[in-house]
Amino acid sequence: MLEITVVTEDGRRLVWAGEEDVAALVGGLGPHTYRFMILQRIPDLPDVFLQVWHDGADYTIEHREGGADRHFQVILDSPDPVIAAMSAWARQDDGWRSMLSWTPLDLAAPEPPPPLSLEADDRARLEARIREVITGGYATRAELAEIAEDYLASGDRRPVSPEQARALADRLWLERIEEQATWDGETDPERLTRAFTALETGGITAKEHFTCCGTCGRTEIGGASTPDARGYVFFHSQCTDAAAAGHGLTLLYGGFDGSPTTTAAIGREIVAALERTGLPTDWNGEPDQAITIAPIDWRRRLIG
Repeated sequence: MLEITVVTEDGRRLVWAGEEDVAALVGGLGPHTYRFMILQRIPDLPDVFLQVWHDGADYTIEHREGGADRHFQVILDSPDPVIAAMSAWARQDDGWRSMLSWTPLDLAAPEPPPPLSLEADDRARLEARIREVITGGYATRAELAEIAEDYLASGDRRPVSPEQARALADRLWLERIEEQATWDGETDPERLTRAFTALETGGITAKEHFTCCGTCGRTEIGGASTPDARGYVFFHSQCTDAAAAGHGLTLLYGGFDGSPTTTAAIGREIVAALERTGLPTDWNGEPDQAITIAPIDWRRRLIG
């Protein structure tokens, strides 16, 4: 796996893609599928990316390294050097820039947005909500900017412009990236992901940050499962917010046959998988009782 996220024109988003994924996606570019794909670092950094456009003729590759004055382009006539360059960029090889003859693009730097004109209470509420979502760790930079733009909106009143929203979201995003650079070793959310991955392998659908509430989650979990799944476990966005605030993480689970006996058995498998990763659980063994992970140190590294 590479420390990149790949996004395509048709809406696919592949996190921790591998070199074979990059090659396959480049091979699929075209006017009848998707004409461009973008590679972002993990964690995503503002104005740092590599992208390729192909509509059936040449391949236009661009990369940007932090601003309009650091934006470069090269045009190629076949996919192989595109794949090689994208893979080298993704691996962060020392010589990836020298693989191609990049041409600087003369792009005008955008005007900075005007400062936010907000009452102190509104500013504090807005920043607190953005920090809460960042701490949760599941939003992309684009989603964070949408939240920043919409959070204080009411009727025709939209006090935060799209440009101001992006600037605020990126500032707080970069603060979190600087903070997480000091974290050592595996975090509790990474232990959780490891447990959920093992449960998926064992036939239990396991979804993080799944839907907005328990009702929606139970309604939609079947559609997110494979036909041979025996049961499920998930937590929704409100559970994420609670964990990020230091209140523990609540897990909802069940068996797809609706039997309390099956649900209890699924619960025992979930608890065992969590405890194998070192996460503490609180559950009385009853199928109508949620499983709680507490305490949990919610330090989820950003992806974007």
